[in-house]
Amino acid sequence: MFPVVILCGGLATRLRPVTETIPKSLIPIDGEPFVAHQLRLLRSRGIAEVVLCVGFLGEMIRDFAGDGSRFGLRISYSFDGPALLGTAGAIRRALPYLREIFFVLYGDSYLPCDYAQVAVAFEASGKQGLMTVYRNKGQFDSSNVEYAGGRIVRYDKRQKTPAMEYIDYGLGVLSKPVIAALPPDQPRDLASVYQDLLAVDQLAGFEVTERFYEIGSAEGIADTEAFLSGGEPEDSPPTTDTHS
Repeated sequence: MFPVVILCGGLATRLRPVTETIPKSLIPIDGEPFVAHQLRLLRSRGIAEVVLCVGFLGEMIRDFAGDGSRFGLRISYSFDGPALLGTAGAIRRALPYLREIFFVLYGDSYLPCDYAQVAVAFEASGKQGLMTVYRNKGQFDSSNVEYAGGRIVRYDKRQKTPAMEYIDYGLGVLSKPVIAALPPDQPRDLASVYQDLLAVDQLAGFEVTERFYEIGSAEGIADTEAFLSGGEPEDSPPTTDTHS
């Protein structure tokens, strides 16, 4: 299975004052830091290797998660440095830790989908990147994707259209050359990387049916806690590793 890059370096200003003293990944959810739920979910989906891109208070995340062995994972850390680099800039800084193909997701997202299916879809696409989409219809957040016939037609977080019934689910797949082509230590948003790939027909789309959960807002935290306290699929046996 592909390794996973988790983007944990944001300042989480919407959650202040809580995030003035702890990073968002360590916000308690159902009695333990959110990242613990995230890591166990990934292991249950067959993931063996994780790179955490961290920034503000990132040392606290490293102190908690360590080398990942207690989660059945191998964890590496890439620090933003003195300046915020944005989501894609943070991945570019993590270049020495990246494999040729990797998943990427956000540090505030809990995504209980089938990661093996996503990996197979990426390999079959022959493209340089893949975005998972969910038919949100404005329900859980603002929809930002036009998706039809198994293809992403349009993706834009700012200029919305009535045809945008889908949303970027939060799990992507990228090939290393896409990130290597970015200038080092310059701020860049992952959304713009996806848009650039879409413009040259190098962004595949894959629809998932499991809804997403997030802790980026007070409402999201309450929703995620309710879901996880009701029993989460993080203790199931790992799936077969077919993409090492």
